Amino acid sequence: MTQALQSRDISLEELQIQFNLQVAADKAFFPEWQNSSLLLTDIEHQQLRRIQKNYLNLAIRKNFSEEMVKMVVLSPLLDLGGFYQAPFGIATEEPVEIMAEDRDLLIKGKIDVLVVRQQFWVLVIESKSTRFDVLTALPQALTYMLDNPQKEHPVYGLLVNGREFVFIRFVNINESNTAPIYARSRALSVEQDEDLEQVLKTLKIIHENIVES
Repeated sequence: MTQALQSRDISLEELQIQFNLQVAADKAFFPEWQNSSLLLTDIEHQQLRRIQKNYLNLAIRKNFSEEMVKMVVLSPLLDLGGFYQAPFGIATEEPVEIMAEDRDLLIKGKIDVLVVRQQFWVLVIESKSTRFDVLTALPQALTYMLDNPQKEHPVYGLLVNGREFVFIRFVNINESNTAPIYARSRALSVEQDEDLEQVLKTLKIIHENIVES
């Protein structure tokens, strides 16, 4: 009998067992988030300081809810990254179902924000309240990435709790890979100027890579 499980309840260990999910050993697997050569404009620097100021102003009052994280921090960053313009589209609360290889486990969930280019998944975004460690969203995001319909293309992920960001690069089973594989960045802080700049740089590099592919 098939067991149904919500994506928020899945663990990394279960993903490793059920889907043979592997962590990339080679740091060169995910160079995008470590690229520091991209230069931001003065206007982009100003916009980042505004996002940072808005966050700090509101964070002293109470914890950010998931919706506040999307509104105050995530949305302006996606705008600066160019993801609200063609050729990209945005879907929210996108339903996902994925069956384990032995078909005894069905995982269900909804992607918070999905950036697409035509039929291609570009960026899977999972947001949490500031009350939660940003990495609590990692198993959930990876579950969704396993359901990416385009097996031959990498898909990126972004975990955000308002205070921190973690990027993911994921490649599913294809002619080059016998198992799904992923790597993640370290947690980047909205309160650190260089970290927040790296968040935008990474978004812009992902944007550029997809447009040019």
